This record gives sequence, C-alpha cells and structure tokens, in this order.
Amino acid sequence: MSTRRHVLILGGTAEARRLAAELNAEPGLLVTSSLAGRVAQPRLPAGQVRIGGFGGAAGLAQWLREHRVDVLIDATHPFAEKISFNAAAAAALAHIPLLALRRPGWVSGPGDRWHEVGSLAEAAGLLPSLGQRVFLTTGRMGLAAFAGLGELWFLVRSVDPPEPPCPARMEVLLDRGPFTVEGESELLGRHRIDVLVTKDSGGPATSAKLTAAREAGVPVIVVRRPPVPSGVPVAPDVTGAVAWIGTPS
Repeated sequence: MSTRRHVLILGGTAEARRLAAELNAEPGLLVTSSLAGRVAQPRLPAGQVRIGGFGGAAGLAQWLREHRVDVLIDATHPFAEKISFNAAAAAALAHIPLLALRRPGWVSGPGDRWHEVGSLAEAAGLLPSLGQRVFLTTGRMGLAAFAGLGELWFLVRSVDPPEPPCPARMEVLLDRGPFTVEGESELLGRHRIDVLVTKDSGGPATSAKLTAAREAGVPVIVVRRPPVPSGVPVAPDVTGAVAWIGTPS
C-alpha cells in the first residue's frame, strides 16, 4: 500500500496549476486536481486530473474518503463561493484539513475611480449613472443581471461564449489572459468604453485593465469577492500553501 499523502486540489486557477506542479515533484505526495468542467478547453495541471462536480458537500466528502485524501486545498476562483462552502463542509465530514489558497485582492491607488459593490445586481443598478458603453469582464456567468439594461452597449469578454439571457446590445470578445496595459488601452479606445465592470479576482493576469482605465479616466465598478468560509485558514500564494502542507519549498 502506498504511503504517499494524497492531496486533492480544487483548481481551475493559475495558482492551482502552479501548486500542482510544485507538489507533483514531491515523491511523498500523490496529487489530484479537480476541475469543475465549465471551461471547454481548460489548462490542465500536472498530476492526476478529474473533471466534473462531486454532487455537493456530501458527494465530495464521500470522494475524499473513497480516495483516501489526506489534505484538501481549495484553490478555486475567489468568486466560486458555492464550491468553497461545500469544501469546508466536506472537509469537516471527512475529518481532513482544508486550506484556502486565495491570491490577494486588488487595491485602488491614486487616480483610480473605483465604485465597490457587493453583487452583480448592485453593479447593474449603478451602471446607468456612470456610462453608456460598458466593458464587462465578469465572465460569462451572471450576464442575466445586465440583461435589462437595453439602453447600454456592452463589450463582454469571456473565455467561452456566454449563454442567454444577455444584454440586448452586446459584442462578445473571446479571449483569455494574461493581458497587457497597451492591449487594454487600445481596447478601451477602439470601443469608446466609458465604464468598466469587473470582479475583484486579484492577481496580475487581468489587472492591466485597471491600469488602462486609470490612465483613460474611466470609472470602474468593482464587485467585492465573497468571504472565505469561517474557520478555514488562508494562504495568499503557492509558497504559503506548500509550507502549510508541510513539504519542502
């Protein structure tokens, strides 16, 4: 029987892929990454990979037991609130340690015109007072919140095509970061964008749009991220996660 510790990474982020690569190089660990399957062509991490849901907290707890998982790492997107709470419940049911790997959120600076809101619905309610041509970078999920704003024009950027309901006046840009300030500035100018909507996902891969908006004087609506479930320890980066797991870094 293998004596390797089994680590399950709930992934889909760049941090999750980096963590999987680092842990997979450790001979004392067996690493499995789980992807939700919402992206058609995901970037696959090193090690074993499973794709698809677990069937809620109970299903995840059963999987943890059946596959003898020793450590659970929640390295999902900061806005993947449901899976994070399922992970906390499942870890408690299976009696295994859980760590949340969360990149730090963005922080506004001099010249930024940020309007922080608590939800996509709140963002939609604020939009008409700030602009008419919207760069919407909140992903393909949740566009229904903006579907009723028929007087506004939207440039929607996502990895995969969005599904209805969507805004009536909309152009879709299929693209995946990282992005550059030069590219984002060109995009804002070419489409005459006068307001940007984003989620506080943090990290450098998609932060260039914030710099471009600052330089162009474009206001930004920032949707605050949901909190990590109570009692779950948090590592801000891969180095911290590796140290928490207890492997050499």
